[in-house]
Amino acid sequence: MNKRHIVYLACTTAVVAAGIGAAPSSHLTTVHRVQPGQSIQKAVDAAKSGDTVLLAAGTYRQSVDIKKSGITLRGDAAGRTVLRPAAKAGTSACAKAGNGVCVTGTDKKPLKNVSVRHLTVRGYAKNGVWATATDNLKVRHVIAEKNGQWGIAQERSVRGVLSHNVTRKNGDAGLFVANTVDTEEGARDAKKTVIRYNKTAENRVGVTVRRLRNLSVDHNEATGNCAAVFVVGDESKPRAGHLSVSWNNIHGNNKYCAKTPRLPFLQGSGIVLTGVEETRVAFNRVENNKGTSPLSGGIVLFKSLVGTPSERNDVRDNLVTGNSPADLANRDTAKTNTFSRNTCTLSEPAGMC
Repeated sequence: MNKRHIVYLACTTAVVAAGIGAAPSSHLTTVHRVQPGQSIQKAVDAAKSGDTVLLAAGTYRQSVDIKKSGITLRGDAAGRTVLRPAAKAGTSACAKAGNGVCVTGTDKKPLKNVSVRHLTVRGYAKNGVWATATDNLKVRHVIAEKNGQWGIAQERSVRGVLSHNVTRKNGDAGLFVANTVDTEEGARDAKKTVIRYNKTAENRVGVTVRRLRNLSVDHNEATGNCAAVFVVGDESKPRAGHLSVSWNNIHGNNKYCAKTPRLPFLQGSGIVLTGVEETRVAFNRVENNKGTSPLSGGIVLFKSLVGTPSERNDVRDNLVTGNSPADLANRDTAKTNTFSRNTCTLSEPAGMC
């Protein structure tokens, strides 16, 4: 063997050895299986990022709080894996608050890439699924029903995906997203959060979007609610807006809900924009929503409760029929909103159909 071959082999050996020495240790993902009667929280606490906590079919009377990134909580199937409140409230903050599944981060350290899917959350005093300070949270194929406030809700979060869920008979909104629920501040950038392919029925409001920007609500079905889609802003800066509400099927949202300190009574509201800007409402099918509330009608623009107008919104290419008192209702004071190419029968003021 000549000197050049010896040098080559020595270099190769050094490179391989260096590579072996530098190889980082990796966590092999684990599936933590839970049976009815066992603690979901213990499995979640034992899980590491990338792990799945898999719940067998059955009923679990408990709450669970996820405080680590990268965790997947998965049931056998929505309707087969059911979470309900315990007879005696647990000691966690999630259970004490009356929630079913909590995903809890902080503004400084949001939880990333958590997934909740294929299960039912039913009958909690407050929220079925509650998330705060998350990034890329995915809630899919979840049934959230008969919860006291919201079915599935998130605040202080970005890049969320709420899809293919069923929310019904919840005390307030079936699906709720907001900048924050406990402080007054301007709209937050939701960074392309999406609410899509959900069915929401018999809630006070099907979908509520409050003080957010850069978000889409599309391909959902809403029926039997007091109001189907409620997009809320106010005078806070930045303004709520730069949203898309499109390709939704909204029909027969004629349930009656009594007034609250913030809102008049609700009935027969399809899509309502109040105090928002630069939002596109397009390609929706909005039919047979009927009521006598100030917010009743197929697609309604309304100034916010503090008097802030909705500005530069674009309502176009929607099929809006059979709604009362109007298919399209512009009850705002701003002159910068546009209505075009909508198929409708009755508008307020006249001439928009």
